[in-house]
Formats: sequence, C-alpha cells, structure tokens
Amino acid sequence: MPRCPSCGRGGFKDHHAVAMHMSQPKSGCNTWVNNLVHLQESLALPSSAGRPRRDATPDATVPMDIDQEFPPPDSLADSYAEPDNPNPSTWNHSQCNGFYSEQFEGAAQSYGHGDTFMDKFNRDEFSDARKSNLYYPFACRNEWELALWLLRSGLSMKAIDAFLSLPIVKLLSLSFSTARDLRGRAELLPSGPRWRSTEIKLSHPTKHPVLLYWRDALECIAWIFNHLSFRDQLDLIPERLYTSDAKLCRVYTEWMTGDEAWHMQSQLPEGATLIGTILSSDKTNITNICGGRVAHPLLISLANIKMSTRLKLSSRSFMLTALLPVPKFVHKNKLLDPVKKAAQFGVMLPDTKGNLRYCFTPLAGYIVDTPEAAMLACVGGKTSPITMAMFKQFGDPFRHEPRTAATTLAQLSVVKSKVDPADLQAFFREAQRFRLNGVSDPFWRNFPLSCPSIFITPELLHYIHKESWDHDVQWCLNIVGESEVDFRFSVLQPTAGSRHFKGGISKLNQVTGRVHRDVQRYLIGIIACAAPSEVTAAIRALMDFRYRVQAYRISDDDIHLISAALSEFHANKDTIIEHGGRLGKGKKVINNWHIPKLELMQGIAPSIKRVGVTIQWTADTTEHAHVSEIKTPAGSTNNNNYDPQICRYLDRAEKCRAFELATSLHEQEDQTALSDSGRSEDDRSDLSDDEDNDNDNAAQPFGPSNLARPSTNYFTISARLSAKQAGTTSVNHPFWDSCHRLTT
Repeated sequence: MPRCPSCGRGGFKDHHAVAMHMSQPKSGCNTWVNNLVHLQESLALPSSAGRPRRDATPDATVPMDIDQEFPPPDSLADSYAEPDNPNPSTWNHSQCNGFYSEQFEGAAQSYGHGDTFMDKFNRDEFSDARKSNLYYPFACRNEWELALWLLRSGLSMKAIDAFLSLPIVKLLSLSFSTARDLRGRAELLPSGPRWRSTEIKLSHPTKHPVLLYWRDALECIAWIFNHLSFRDQLDLIPERLYTSDAKLCRVYTEWMTGDEAWHMQSQLPEGATLIGTILSSDKTNITNICGGRVAHPLLISLANIKMSTRLKLSSRSFMLTALLPVPKFVHKNKLLDPVKKAAQFGVMLPDTKGNLRYCFTPLAGYIVDTPEAAMLACVGGKTSPITMAMFKQFGDPFRHEPRTAATTLAQLSVVKSKVDPADLQAFFREAQRFRLNGVSDPFWRNFPLSCPSIFITPELLHYIHKESWDHDVQWCLNIVGESEVDFRFSVLQPTAGSRHFKGGISKLNQVTGRVHRDVQRYLIGIIACAAPSEVTAAIRALMDFRYRVQAYRISDDDIHLISAALSEFHANKDTIIEHGGRLGKGKKVINNWHIPKLELMQGIAPSIKRVGVTIQWTADTTEHAHVSEIKTPAGSTNNNNYDPQICRYLDRAEKCRAFELATSLHEQEDQTALSDSGRSEDDRSDLSDDEDNDNDNAAQPFGPSNLARPSTNYFTISARLSAKQAGTTSVNHPFWDSCHRLTT
C-alpha cells in the first residue's frame, strides 16, 4: 500500500490519494516536496561575493536535528536577484521586522553618565531614613501596601477616617490614624515635576482671579525621558526603512522613520539627540453636573516612545503639564518657553540608563481636533489649517499648497504693518482679509524646526471615524432609506467582538468612536445591491482609504494605494449628489463638496512620509488621558475649586507610582543578592563531589554522536526517493527512521 513520504502514514488506495493527502492546506506534508526542490535549487545556484550575506552561519544554540523553516522559493529567488549593496557598512538588517535600516550616522551620542531613576530616589531628602526602613515614612511594607490601597481606592476622606477608626484596624498599630495624616505622609514621598500656580493679569476685569496651574514642560520631558517605564522603548536615532537593500520602496512606521525626523537631525550638531515633543490640548467637561465646569488641559509626551507603548493608556506616556483657564496662546508661550530654548540651544538630559545626551526638543506633533487645529494655525473659520485652501476648494481632487509657518508669519507681518495689534477690532478685520483669526503672535513663531503644516498631524478619531458617521453613513441613509438600512442591520447575525444593531442605526444618539468602527465593518455589505453601483464604489473607496491609513506599517506602495482610493472616490462622488445622498436642512440637496475633512484627507499621504504612520497620532489616547488626568481626580474633590485639588491628586498619584516602582526594584536587588550568596555556599559544599565526577565526565566527551536525537539527512532521503520507482519502496517517516537507527 502506498505511504506518505513525509509523515509515513499508510493505507492509501493509490498514489493519487497520497498526492491529495499531501496537498491539504492544514497538513504539514504539503511543504515536504517544495522544501526538497527548494534545497536542491539553492545548492545549484552559483556563488557570488557581491551578494548580501543572509544568515549563512547556523545558530549554535539550536540543535541540529530541529527542522528549520525555509523561505518560499519566490522570496529566495528575489533575494538573489537584488543588486549589490553600494555601502554595506551603513546598512543594518533589522531583526525585529525584517526591513533594511539606514540609520543617521553620528546621532544620539552619550556624554558621560548622569543620574538614573534610582539615583534620584536614593538621593531624596529622606534617603538616610530609608537605609534602615525602605518604606519610610511608613513603618513597613505591609503598612505601605495598605496605604497605597487606600490612596488609590477613590474613597473620600470621611470614608477613610471611618475605615481607620474600626477596632480591628486599630489593632494593626498603624503610623497614621486619619486620612489627613495619610495624605501628609504621601506628600513626603520622592516627587517628580512640581506643580506651580501663576495669576494671569488681564486687561479687562474678571469676577475671580485667573489662575494658571502648570508644571515646567522641560521638567516633564526630562522625567519621561529618564523614567524606567520607558527603558528600551525609546528610539533615539532617525532611520530609513526599506523593503530591500536596493532602496526602491520605503517603509514608514514610527516618527523616527519619517523624513521630518531625518531633516531635523541634519539641522542639529553632530552627536545631538533628537527628542520630538508631542502636545495635545482640548476642552473637556470636568464633571457631568451642571455649572459649566470645563478644563483645558495641555498634555505632553515624546514622539521617541514606541507607539506600541505610547498608545497604551496604562503606560502613562502623556503627562498633564498645565490646566489652562482659557485657551489663549499667551499661556502656551509662557508654558513652552523652556522647551523652545532647549530646541534652540539644547540641554543635557539623562536617558533611562543614565547616559547623558545633548538633547534638542522641537515640536514633532500636536494632537488636536479640527476647530483647535484652526486656532493653532491662526486661521479663521472655513479655512484649512494645513493648506491654503478655503471652503469653496475643499472638494477638489488634489492637495493644495501647504500653509507653512513662513506664509502665515508673512501675512501677519503685513497686517501688523497696517494696523496696531492693540486695536483688536481693526486688527481682526484686517486679518480676515488673509483668512486669519486675529492672533498676532502665535506660540510656534519662535519654535525652532516647527511648522504648523507638519506638526498638526492627521487625527484618526475626527478625520476618519467621525467623518464616516457624519457623512458616509448619512449618505447611505438618504439614498437607501432609513427603514431599509435599519432592517438590514437588524437581521445581521450577531458577531462576537462587534456590536449588533438590532434596532438599526438611524436613531442612535451619543455615538462613540467604538460605534463608528462597528458600523464601518458592516456598511458596504449593508448597501450592496440596494444603492447604485457608482455610489457603492464611492463609499467603498472611502472605506478602503480609511482602513489603509490605520495600518501600523505603511510602505510607498501602500501610499500609492491610499492615494488611488481617494482618487476613486472623487471620480464617483458626484453620483452621491445625483441620487440625493447629500442633503442639508429641510432635506434640500447640497450641490457642493465643501467638507473640511475631505481637504484634510488630502494631507494624510504626505504626512505619513513626513512624520510616520497616522495611527500614532490618534486622539483616542489623549481622550482617555482626559479621564485619568482630569475627570477621575475631579471625582475625588469636593466639587469646589477643582484645579488645585486635581493637581494635588495627580502629584500624590505620581509619587505613589514612583515609590512603588523604586521599592520593588530594591526588593528585587535584595532577593537577588540573597539567592547569589546561597548559591555560592552550595557551590563550595558541592566542590568535592564535582571533583569526584570529573574523571567519569572526561571519559564521555560531548559530541554529535552522544546526542539523544541524531540529525536527519534529508538529502540522503531525497536521493533514495529519486532513485526508486513509485510504489516499489515504502519510505518511513524520518522520525521512525531515526528511532530505528537508535535501536540498532
């Protein structure tokens, strides 16, 4: 009976049945013949000294009898077809993603050793007391863990006092007996960047003093840059990634892989370290109660942090650096002045390993929604913040000229030459002629290496997902009909992980970003065969564009497909108006495409080349940070005078996190020292036994002949198979063949 030459299975009717068995996609036997042919062809290829070396040396840590995976024949042929490397010394083959990396030479050099996170902890004013008690100002580890739980529990001070007054708790003899005492001890823990307050003097009277609560932005950058949580998570050297060493197709991922980081590094002194500053600001409601309690937080982070870490809320990569009473640019000028000076002159900062680096801090990205982006760019309403387009040009199928910093500053200079900025009304009227919003001195005017058309990055939550709900979904509802769309959604089979809209989508209120994504998954299938083919093609093109720009890794070929999808939409968009999809008030047809987000979409492809993939600039992370940095702290206040209480809450929380991390590391070091000392004593006690066994071990040298599992020679097996006729020899599986050799 014929047998499978790969797995040794028998009982097949004929050789055709064996071939059918080996061709099953879920079977490992389907790669056996391909591997043999691939090996034979690779051995027959002529050698060439100019070809790049591709791991020709086997890994000594891998046993020789383990089956190694081979690349498919097509990929191997492509690798040999690549031209010689023009400058092999500048190329580093990335082991994490398989791309060819060209790194900026001479960047991110270290200049001696500075303070690490633990050095700062050990130099605290109470470090002497912690030599005898690591958990000072708490009595012991158990008391610290209880205090940490109480501080993080969200209990009010009254509830904590009630807990500490319980008789069973008093038996613990804690060093604190009230919530006030507990918080006072937490204030003694090592601190990070300290909060400050400044009264803003305004030209007009106000009911209450306008107070600005802030932290030094440069201190926040230094804290993040030196924090142990980001050890091995910082990219310090700009690089260019390619799919091959021919450098024909670029690949864009992190901010450091974009053209802008390379350009910024080229403007810095040799050996300098580029630290990209990320800012984010947006007005948010402090609580859900009435009273108009709002905050305007300013968050700061580093573009050098890998986006897989930066996009996680638990990483705490975004720090609150200020609570703006009103979003005026004069406040951002005061707050960011240290960062501007560091971007111009540089500053020595220690990284996570304590290496001192000469750092420059230009503005890499500003994560904002569309209205705030217009304020940052100093443009008025119905004007693009990143291009020179006005609202009547928003539907054009091409990208307009970028609105650079030089262009805006030149327009402001013309306005200032005609009108005094102190005359607000006259200055605003003159600024409107250039479609400006009347801001005379934008905060970025003296920010080195910073341009609004570049650092105002595409934001997926508003540019992509909110656009799909505000426009794509509404077009489909108008063309197909609300009842038909709701019916089609209601009869869909529920899917785990996605929301099931059993009542349809036409009456949904308070739609979140998660709902936007769930609707997008079904939309094309819902309108299929119900909407005209041209309308379906336009909606599908936008959906294709939407999903491609969310990738974590985008190549030049992908950018071409992104641009092609947007062009396909513009080629079919007029059919949406023809079929009554774009309606305004009173269900009147709108015969134009004056949609701001359509103009902003034109800037996504160029932005990917400049500052990396778009997903890293999403506002999902910063919107969630508003909860942890603003709303949760506000919930622990007495609903009166929020700002100082929020600052105290954040200060205590950061002290507790840093103290918890430092004490954990100290405990780990102590346990390691104890285990090492125990092992050294065991080694000394077992020394005599080892000497007695030396002679026995010397008589049995270690080598391939002593391996428990011998190596399998696939070439011998293939030669034996090729020499026999089909059906004349039963070939066992290599595993059984190896077992037979061991027994004989």
